[in-house]
Amino acid sequence: MINKNDKKVAFYTLGCKLNYAETSNIARILNEGGYQKVNFQDNADFYVINTCAVTGNAEKKCRNIIRQTIRRSPTAKIIIMGCFSQLAHEEIKNIEGVSLVLGNSEKSDIIKYMQELDNDTNSLVSCNDILKIDEFYPSYSSGDRTRAFLKIQDGCDYYCSYCTVPLARGHSRSGRIEDIVNSAIEIGKKGIKEIVLTGVNIGDFGKNTGEKFIELLRKLEDVKAIERYRISSIEPNLITEEIINHTAISRKFLPHFHIPLQSGTDKILKAMKRRYDTKFFSEKVSLIKKQISDCCIAVDVIAGFPGETEKDFEETYNFINSLDISYVHVFTYSERANTLATDFENKVSISERHKRTKALLELSEIKKKEFYLQHIGQSAKVLFESENENGFIGGFSENYIRIKVPYTHEFVNKILELTIKEENLDL
Repeated sequence: MINKNDKKVAFYTLGCKLNYAETSNIARILNEGGYQKVNFQDNADFYVINTCAVTGNAEKKCRNIIRQTIRRSPTAKIIIMGCFSQLAHEEIKNIEGVSLVLGNSEKSDIIKYMQELDNDTNSLVSCNDILKIDEFYPSYSSGDRTRAFLKIQDGCDYYCSYCTVPLARGHSRSGRIEDIVNSAIEIGKKGIKEIVLTGVNIGDFGKNTGEKFIELLRKLEDVKAIERYRISSIEPNLITEEIINHTAISRKFLPHFHIPLQSGTDKILKAMKRRYDTKFFSEKVSLIKKQISDCCIAVDVIAGFPGETEKDFEETYNFINSLDISYVHVFTYSERANTLATDFENKVSISERHKRTKALLELSEIKKKEFYLQHIGQSAKVLFESENENGFIGGFSENYIRIKVPYTHEFVNKILELTIKEENLDL
């Protein structure tokens, strides 16, 4: 058995909140197994890189980090895991200097593979067919003093025409409510005040267990140590009136929804194989704002999808501008192997994709500023974080307005009520 502090391991995470939750969980497993966690820039015996493959740019970042790490630490064991390694393990194993490649279903057994590396100088690859995996591997992050990401669901059965996530994550599956509540209790014991519920398609929660997402929300409400919850990205067709109503009256679930839109034209939504149209989406946003007037609503959109004409883009831009939303996450379309959209005709040029992305990002800044300014003079409860940013400490209100005030150490991990002033808005 490896002695405590005998082997040092460093972590680098790319991509979504789910990846961060899983990396944190793996770090705890390794710590219990005798490994010492160090910063990624420090000297380590093992470097673990948890990868993302949602876009071509994400994969490019993964390759760059892998090669930079190998150059910096040529004698260390380099371990690659996650979505990119699930989809491209053959490519990754051929990168000289990579010691171990793990798919998404093998991550939880990382300590076993690392101990095998101690006795084997050859590159190891373990990557099973993710579509045959039924198990759910729970995890949560605990590195942040104020907020934790709690994994409640994994995988997706939607197969949108542009997306590789089902190929990287497998079928939709969830944890059981009882186990998730117990994880929330564990998180609360660490002094963490806010939990973000995360997964690939969290509105699909309970598909394999017979339980319902709304049932989970009600049970989590009773965890005494947790003061706030946020629901991460959730499909518009899975946001039920029950979920909206619960959020509206909840003592703990915050007025904040992140809803994938992807396009503001029905033509492109159909080509994307999305499960709603613009009328449905608009009505969902209106229903949320009717029930929760101060709710923060973020949307995702993809710029430059195949077949998106200039007129289609203008329609998308105008549709987003018409919505009572708070900001936009913009993704530039990139071709993904083994997806239907890769073979679609009428590709949008790369330069035009970037031009449309820039326009949507500028629109997002306008929407965000409008949303922030609407709340000047109102009272807000802000959970302050630990960073000292140029003499200021920042945090988020219930409805995700970023607030900053002069740094005071006593504010860290405290929820304080204040009146929003323009000089406190972190725009």
